[in-house]
Amino acid sequence: MLDQETARERVLEAAEELFYSRGIQAVGMDAVRNASGVSLKRLYQVFPSKEALVREFLHHRDLRWRRALAVHVDAQPTPEERIVAVFDWLHTWFSEPDYRGCAFINSFGELGAVSAEVAEQVRQHKQAFQDYLAGLVAATGRPAELAEQLALLAEGAITTAAISGSPEPALRARDAARLLMRTPREGDEEVTPAHPQ
Repeated sequence: MLDQETARERVLEAAEELFYSRGIQAVGMDAVRNASGVSLKRLYQVFPSKEALVREFLHHRDLRWRRALAVHVDAQPTPEERIVAVFDWLHTWFSEPDYRGCAFINSFGELGAVSAEVAEQVRQHKQAFQDYLAGLVAATGRPAELAEQLALLAEGAITTAAISGSPEPALRARDAARLLMRTPREGDEEVTPAHPQ
């Protein structure tokens, strides 16, 4: 018999793959049982309800997603390169064969209107991403509002890539981010072009 932690890991792994590929509402606990190889009785001992499983799926996905992003971005040598690296990482993610968009946006679309808890988890994930971008922007000395603008670029790229089936939106968003980063930093004097006399 599987110990509790092994059963939990198997169920969560199966649920994550199924929820992300098919959608939460289309996947029943029987499908999770079949994919995980964990008996239905044991599954309900580990996760007493589908709602509990969905909560843990989102929590686990949030941690894994943000960790993978930070590992890639934080390896870059300069603050400016770290911002650009966010979009390079998105391009790599969008290029994965099973890419189906943002699990949080998808979950919000399915359950946000009926589950306050799912809606709150989605908001927390998106806020954590924006806070991470704010830290990157602060390290460059650029205006704080740049973080919100970069977040909008990233979110638009995430959705557009899912709809189009192409990773290219990450590159277009990266180009736009570079343009935004040309905004003068706080304390920099804007150079006014000289007018011909």
